[in-house]
Amino acid sequence: MNKQISMGSKIFDNFNIIILMLLIFATLYPIYYILIVSISDGNLVTRGLIKWIPMDITFDAYKIVLKNPEIWRTYGNTVLYTIVGTTINVIMTALCAYPLSRKDFYGRGIFIFMVALTMFISGGLIPMYLVVQKLGLVDTMWALVLPPAISTFNMIIMKTYFEGIPMALQESAYLDGANEIQVLFKIIIPLSLPVMATMVLFYSVHHWNSFFPALIYLNDSDKFPVQVLLRNIVIAGEFADQTADIGSASSNFRVVATNYKFAVIIITILPILVVYPFLQKYFVKGAMIGALKG
Repeated sequence: MNKQISMGSKIFDNFNIIILMLLIFATLYPIYYILIVSISDGNLVTRGLIKWIPMDITFDAYKIVLKNPEIWRTYGNTVLYTIVGTTINVIMTALCAYPLSRKDFYGRGIFIFMVALTMFISGGLIPMYLVVQKLGLVDTMWALVLPPAISTFNMIIMKTYFEGIPMALQESAYLDGANEIQVLFKIIIPLSLPVMATMVLFYSVHHWNSFFPALIYLNDSDKFPVQVLLRNIVIAGEFADQTADIGSASSNFRVVATNYKFAVIIITILPILVVYPFLQKYFVKGAMIGALKG
């Protein structure tokens, strides 16, 4: 019987390993393919010869991308929106999660119900646009960072994490004369670095990848984030302005539209790929504890 259980366990483990390897391949290969195409000869790319390894490597596509002032302008906009938006998100989420985590908060259950209800019911796109318009936020950065100031899902994760912090620590701070704001920023938040790092990752990825709100609320193309430019290049095929540069870069057309588009994609996702490994240990711990404690 023990042999059968042991054999079944081995089969199950091997099956899980195979499934995970397939998932890893399905996740990483598209990124790898985009990378090798972006640095391969355009003629070979056009003929569909690039599958597993780069061929006739050239970085002309990246040279063209980095010489484009529109790339740098939109990139700077995205960095600004991400930093400002994430800062607002984390602060507002903490300010909402802390009182809801306190079991002595009067009406706590009613407020939690009202907040959770927003996960299932929303006014829709048109009412949201009208609100943003009436507040005079259209064609400004604030139209992108204020409406999504709090994610209900993220707030619930943070609230649950806060509930796991011993109340005795807060009571000792009260005895020392601390008020609620001091308790939050000097006791609760320093003890919640895993979940705070998780929120920073969640919110920063959201802002970095966001393009639809910019299409709706921004009229000035100088304020567009890089994701809008990427959308125009990949979906709308706005490559005509680059043909002169490509022709001057190589008379043999070693850089084609696909090289250029994939180079922009790599440059766009690079910051998140660089930041994620540093936040991963906090991300896993914060997400799991925040979801299970309480």
